[in-house]
Amino acid sequence: MFFVRKMDDKFLAIMQGLAAGVMTAASFWSLLAPAIEYGENGPLPAWMPAAIGFLLDGIFLRVLDKIIPHLHTSADHGDFNVNESSLGKNTMLFLAVTIHNFPEGMALGVAFAAAAAQPGLASMSGAIALTIGIGLQNFPEGSALSLPILAGGKSKKDAFNLGQLSAIIEPVGAVLGAWAVTQITALLPYALSFAAGAMIFVVVEELIPESQESGFTDSATLAFLAGFTLMMVLDVALG
Repeated sequence: MFFVRKMDDKFLAIMQGLAAGVMTAASFWSLLAPAIEYGENGPLPAWMPAAIGFLLDGIFLRVLDKIIPHLHTSADHGDFNVNESSLGKNTMLFLAVTIHNFPEGMALGVAFAAAAAQPGLASMSGAIALTIGIGLQNFPEGSALSLPILAGGKSKKDAFNLGQLSAIIEPVGAVLGAWAVTQITALLPYALSFAAGAMIFVVVEELIPESQESGFTDSATLAFLAGFTLMMVLDVALG
């Protein structure tokens, strides 16, 4: 944000595709697979806690999308009528990023707490790889917020501060997710699959559509495959 006025569209598409691939793979190997394996020790069918947690997150994020006024950078998703809000465009962009940062933070907290509580089921390397994936995703996400604010006439300081503020909720989500898992171990399969749902929701709603609308669809798709393969290798080989 401090060094460029506009993000290169091809680079942005590649970063979005790469992050989508990493996060998709992480959703299975780092979150859903351990959730299913942990569920085998419970009274319910092994798939049930994972399915419940996964779908609950989709419902949770969909409700947030409907009740919090926000604006996506690439297109109108029909979540909210922009004309009905008194909020400015920059504020609504800020809220759109913040909505997704909270469950991403929860996913990280749950992944690390699971690795610490059940090292035989969830690996620390998988949690670290998930962190890398979300970190990669934060580059295009932060740019998509800060650069339009800068282009709209705000100062670099204001654009930077808004970009940072949108991410403050992420460590809050991480702490809450980790705390919940460490306090109530029975929540572990539900929390892991809930976190997986958050990853898939962000990938399908935001990363893939925006990477494919850039005009560099082949580059974005190849980056997705590379990111998926990278995450698979990290989690399987190191975990």
